[in-house]
Amino acid sequence: MHQIRQFLKECWTLARPYWVSEERHGARLLLAVIIGMNLGEVYISVLFNKWNNDFYNSLQTVNKDAFIDALIRFTYLAFIYIVVAVYKAYLNQMLRLKWRRWMTNKWLARWLDRQHYYRMEVLGSSADNPDQRISEDVEQFIQLSLGLTLGMLSSIVTLISFVSILWGLSGSLEIPLFGWSISIPGYMVWVAIIYAAVGTWLTMKIGRPLIRLNFEQQRYEADFRFGLVRLRENSESIAFYHGEVREQAGLMERFSSVVDNFWKIIKRQKTLTWFTAGYNQIATIFPILVASPRFFAGQIQLGGLMQISSAFGHVQSALSYLIDVYNSLATWNAVVQRLCGFDDSMKKADATLLPRPELTMERGSDAVLASGLDIRLPNGQKLLTGIDLTIAPGQSLLITGASGSGKSTLLRCLAGLWPFMDGKLHLPDEKRMMFIPQKPYLPLGTLRQAMYYPQPPKWNDSRLAGIMEACKLEHLIEKLDEISTWSQILSLGEQQRVAFARVLLARPAFIFLDEATSALDEPTETRLYTLIKGELPGSALISVGHRPALKNFHDIEKSV
Repeated sequence: MHQIRQFLKECWTLARPYWVSEERHGARLLLAVIIGMNLGEVYISVLFNKWNNDFYNSLQTVNKDAFIDALIRFTYLAFIYIVVAVYKAYLNQMLRLKWRRWMTNKWLARWLDRQHYYRMEVLGSSADNPDQRISEDVEQFIQLSLGLTLGMLSSIVTLISFVSILWGLSGSLEIPLFGWSISIPGYMVWVAIIYAAVGTWLTMKIGRPLIRLNFEQQRYEADFRFGLVRLRENSESIAFYHGEVREQAGLMERFSSVVDNFWKIIKRQKTLTWFTAGYNQIATIFPILVASPRFFAGQIQLGGLMQISSAFGHVQSALSYLIDVYNSLATWNAVVQRLCGFDDSMKKADATLLPRPELTMERGSDAVLASGLDIRLPNGQKLLTGIDLTIAPGQSLLITGASGSGKSTLLRCLAGLWPFMDGKLHLPDEKRMMFIPQKPYLPLGTLRQAMYYPQPPKWNDSRLAGIMEACKLEHLIEKLDEISTWSQILSLGEQQRVAFARVLLARPAFIFLDEATSALDEPTETRLYTLIKGELPGSALISVGHRPALKNFHDIEKSV
């Protein structure tokens, strides 16, 4: 019972923000209309149940007029039912779409806010494949939350509506016992309750392992898909290594986990289907068998027997709701766990931003100031200690040292990205800073968009063309408005020159370069650094690099 309460609490935690958001009025109205249509469907089902009595009695009594009247009533009842069913489905999908759009936007914004996407990776987050959790799990959560809760509501209303009908139709069952006669009023209701209770208990016992298996299946599927994406993103490197055999082996190893776990799901679902299929088939004939003694005794007519069968079916179906949706409940549970895990990982990333007495980090400074800075790895091991630096506008710093000594990590700290540090750090506002990694990021879209990233593109072609020529990118000017995967088309050297053009276009006050010329020859490196120093003399320049020629462009050198 505690697990159920915890699960419902987690569901409400995920769902509540939308229902109290700026879209709440339209969403609540739409939900109210859908609930009204659900109740309307139940009411029409009650009318159909009464129709069963009249229709089959007309057949038994060979009453042609009553038969035709029953057909006319069936026509308009069926028409109304179809209209309600169509618009209920339509409005349900509309609500799902609105909810998904809002929730996707909020979760995506939260994932990107304050570099959660980066901090989660640094922390080694247990929330694997956040892309799947936003793109797929959110959609599944909304679909299952609406479908299962509205289905539960319909089942409750159906149960209340048809229990009273079945109670009245059942009459009393007289059971002789040791010379006494025991009367059980509304016995068909008790039969339906016992039948459904036994079925629900057995279903939950058989199907419980599906909750864990469905959770694992989503994880394995996401891992396999991530491997395929990695292959596509690194296609050139893999091709140079001729690593196709190794990649196929690695992908098939991931896929084998998908297959093995899915086999377990298939076997468990087969066992569950054996039971549920038999349960539902028996339910078709079971009420007629139980009520047939009263029919053959002449206590009820054929119409009454069929009405009892219909009412029993509705009561049994409502009571057996958990049996019918058990697979969906297992999936819902897995989806909720994954989204809650994602939420917990973002909260842990938030914790790295909380004030700590060991760290003083402030924004708004006119310079980069570090005092007594101790830098640690995520596991707590110290990497660098006692770092003291002051980089004012117009000054430049070259950070050198052996590979693995912590140069790039120091740069991340000075850019305000690395959370594992103690000491004092004063940084300029983020908008005045630009960080250029060794492999620049080129977004999907046009080359013009890549040149201006992360700012929106501008259309001053003469200025852009001049900067591209200065960065030896003149051969790409005619392709500025072509849409392509530029990260795969351009060489690493071209991508690094694009990054320098980006700096010249943005003109930041503080420039961080992490081995940003590693793929360039020394003359091109000299050309680009000369260009930066000449075009942006008032900007601070902080570089990580190995080449001795870089010392010519920096005032201060710091070895770590």
